[in-house]
Amino acid sequence: ERQYWGSDLQLPEIPFEEIMYNDESAYKWLCTLKKLGIVLLTGAATQQGELVKLGHRIGFLRLTFYGPTWQVQDKADANNVAYTSGKLCFHTDYPVLQQPPGVQFLHCIKQTAAGGESEVVDGFHVSNKLKKQNPQAYQILSSTAVDYTDVGVDYCDFAVQCKQRIIDVDSRGQAVRINYNNATRDTVFDIPAEKVRPFYAALKEFVDLLNSAEHKFTYKLKPGDIVTFDNWRVLHGRQSYLSGSEVTRHLEGAYADWDVVMSRLRLLRKRVLNRD
Repeated sequence: ERQYWGSDLQLPEIPFEEIMYNDESAYKWLCTLKKLGIVLLTGAATQQGELVKLGHRIGFLRLTFYGPTWQVQDKADANNVAYTSGKLCFHTDYPVLQQPPGVQFLHCIKQTAAGGESEVVDGFHVSNKLKKQNPQAYQILSSTAVDYTDVGVDYCDFAVQCKQRIIDVDSRGQAVRINYNNATRDTVFDIPAEKVRPFYAALKEFVDLLNSAEHKFTYKLKPGDIVTFDNWRVLHGRQSYLSGSEVTRHLEGAYADWDVVMSRLRLLRKRVLNRD
């Protein structure tokens, strides 16, 4: 069952080498990832390619328009807000896709001395809070289709667009996926005019809860750390840092789908139980 958290999160840590070569540790990692939504792997080499190894451990990584892996560092001609040194507000990645990636990996290769702290928030926990304190706002965000768009050139040229509800719910009305990224929210918003103000009021209440001190958890990745988290549940952001003539902060990122992760979890469970 899910374990919800706020600023009191005790971020679980497991050595990278353990999950690569020890089935019990890998099983613990994926179980915790499913239950809590976030796990930190420590002690990876500070070079590109570690996430490819991690992908092989679970099965395979997900290819997107930004490539099998992608480099998060500030660039002069940035085609994505992540490739700047500015603050990143809370978001989930790729709501512009019909099926956003389920799991995200971020490997810290180089870290700036000042700034650049990472921030995360449990979107399911915050959604539950919103549902209790303002059921109407919850209903609006879980029923209104929002337009997302992303156009550019990276791994290849792309022009993607789709509609998503900011809070996706199941048949019982429970949140199963958060789809929120203001950087790729389209200027088009084709809902009846009388529903616009209530939508933005509901969205503001949700965003205020995301950013409240009791809900967000702040930490700073060290070189060799790999943060792994549920992209359907955990919204992430970054504090700004100073940009210099040389790259001062470098993360490598990658995605995997929940189908792949759950397949590996089941196989590891069989191995662990049979060994016992």
